[in-house]
Amino acid sequence: MEVVKVVTEAIQFICTVQFWRMAVLWTLSLIFSVFNLFSHKISKSKGYSRSSPQDIKSNAATLGRLPICVITGATSGLGAAAAHALSKEGFYVVLVGRSSELLSKVMSDIKSQNNDASLKAFQLDLSSLKSIIKFKSSIQQWLMDSNIHPSIQLLINNAGILATSCRITSEGYDQMMAINYVGAFCLTKVLLPLLENSPVPSRVVNVSSFTHWNVWKMQSDRKTVSGTRFMKSRCYPYAQIYEYSKLCLLLFSYELHRQVGQAEKSHHLSVVAVDPGAVKTNIMREVPSCISQMAYMVLDLLGLLQSPESGARSIVDGALAPPEISGVYFCGGNGCCLKSSVLSHNAKLAEDLWATSCYLFHELQLAS
Repeated sequence: MEVVKVVTEAIQFICTVQFWRMAVLWTLSLIFSVFNLFSHKISKSKGYSRSSPQDIKSNAATLGRLPICVITGATSGLGAAAAHALSKEGFYVVLVGRSSELLSKVMSDIKSQNNDASLKAFQLDLSSLKSIIKFKSSIQQWLMDSNIHPSIQLLINNAGILATSCRITSEGYDQMMAINYVGAFCLTKVLLPLLENSPVPSRVVNVSSFTHWNVWKMQSDRKTVSGTRFMKSRCYPYAQIYEYSKLCLLLFSYELHRQVGQAEKSHHLSVVAVDPGAVKTNIMREVPSCISQMAYMVLDLLGLLQSPESGARSIVDGALAPPEISGVYFCGGNGCCLKSSVLSHNAKLAEDLWATSCYLFHELQLAS
């Protein structure tokens, strides 16, 4: 009976438009990204070099302590791999995630490989503004209790989910849009004073995806950004929502970069987006296991699948790029930057999305 149930679920999953959207369009956009990377290498275009250990030590000397890096979604996969890599680069890494048990496990794993790693963990549910505000209070209290400068140097918005069924947050939003985009926007907004207060250059790194190429038209109204527009759909369009959320992160990155460039007080704050590519993580945990395993096997045979450690290279590239680098899209490691989609560079759409996101942020603040 159990086998019949598994097979039935897999067949039902395959017989949906959203599955074929993932299977066909996501694969094509991934191949397109890989082709762009290959063209970049053929043209022998140089990528951006990383900051040297001396630069990080210099920042530490100025601060009187290690520069602080906050990473969301750090309980597994890319977040955990990036946390490990950046702890070795000389950052005091603050791991953020929903599960205290998984956070403790990741901290133990990192410590077992790097005993000198400086780590701190906080629980945070990105789908809830109350949780985000509580996190800000907690990290400020920790900084004060530790008698260290009230600032952070690096925020990596890495957390993301692929939900195959509609779930509504306590604040009435679609959970996938809430975690993948709205939560990242709100977290950046509340932590912006700590980033701007840094006496050394600070940075926001937003983890996007090659799937953003599949969005050709997008509205930036309240219903779309909050995801409530999709709740009435007969078949939950999870693939499209995921694509929207990753495009929103890019538009947000470029708009924040533009605003930072115009603000005198933020002259040392930079913003970059990154694309880790296809990485074997647990993001497909809601997809029937036989299908996700088959997908990973095919991607691996095509040479398109990476380990979390390899995928995290683009995140580390974005984190360690020189301070003057801002408003770019890192992809593929080795400091390589590519052009994201034409729609992601639509300045009017980015402005409208920013305005809508700010409206939602203030609405959530009032509700909290």
